[in-house]
Amino acid sequence: MTGDADFVKHSNRFSREGPWQQALEDAIPLSWVWERPTSCQTCKQAPDCAVLPEVAIEFERSHSTMNDSQVSPVTDVIELVPDKLYSVASTIRLDGNVSSYPANATGYTKGHCYLLKQGNDALLLDTGYTAHRRAIIASLRQLLTDGDELSIYPLRLNEYMSVCNVEMIAQTFRAKQCYSGNPDASLWVGFSRHVERPDNYVLKTSLVARRQEIDLGSKGERKLQAFQAPIRLIGTRWVMDPSTGTLFSSDSFTHQWSKTTHGPWVIDRADDVAAMPHIRSFLLNTRYWWLEGGKTEELCAKIDAVRRDYAIERIAPGYGKITEGREAVDLQFDRLIEALRSLDRSVMPSAYVDRDLIR
Repeated sequence: MTGDADFVKHSNRFSREGPWQQALEDAIPLSWVWERPTSCQTCKQAPDCAVLPEVAIEFERSHSTMNDSQVSPVTDVIELVPDKLYSVASTIRLDGNVSSYPANATGYTKGHCYLLKQGNDALLLDTGYTAHRRAIIASLRQLLTDGDELSIYPLRLNEYMSVCNVEMIAQTFRAKQCYSGNPDASLWVGFSRHVERPDNYVLKTSLVARRQEIDLGSKGERKLQAFQAPIRLIGTRWVMDPSTGTLFSSDSFTHQWSKTTHGPWVIDRADDVAAMPHIRSFLLNTRYWWLEGGKTEELCAKIDAVRRDYAIERIAPGYGKITEGREAVDLQFDRLIEALRSLDRSVMPSAYVDRDLIR
């Protein structure tokens, strides 16, 4: 396949002198061979400027076989605490092809990138899927001002939803550091072809222990508590922000989604918290399919300890619906713990299950 009129009619805006090294490689299969521009001639930036997405999405809609959630992502900014906490939330359609959800789940969910701000200091928790890259960067441009210093912390260093856009966001905003439990975060987040930068920008890694305090603000006035997730399949961190009462729970408490793209995406009533059987089924039909008949009591104790140790007013998961209000938060904890206890080997024998079995 070669470049056609979709790009020819925009040739006055793009350079066509060489292979396009960066943008669209995430959305267009590499087997497609076409002439790609190297930079936007309007603003002279690398191809993540505001001009490019219009052309890119038009081309993708014409030629791609991807589903709508990939080629025309909808990304919203949800203000959770004015001037302090935002979610850059990208819509994902559930159609059996998203491994974070049961195969029979239908509807829509949100993938969250949380931006914490304290003065001119900012921290981004997770960076989203590559298919949402341009919309996420555009939203961050609205939230970050000149002089803001951005740090990035992917809470699941080995999961795409968390790390795919670290590299491009870091380069775009000249992030001062990437928090990581591994010595060189750049080795874990290099999903794009590297573009030679005149200033030779290199992303700095700041190591984070299994439990560590992170300072936010020029004087470190906002203290965040980062710690190993009490329930996890992969290396995962939770983060507690006492100043906003927010627990960033990564891939836990992700069990609620919406029938429509309009949400709502925030649960603020106890009546809207999912019932225990739904949570149990969600666990067994996603990454915890093996948990039935395991030793879950220790997991329950560790999860409950997090609730006791912190004054949690909000649960902010990496994807799904956000929970607000102490009553709703407590009920989420209660029902997750109840679901885990129902899977303990003392009440449920372990058994081999078929890969496609919906439980």
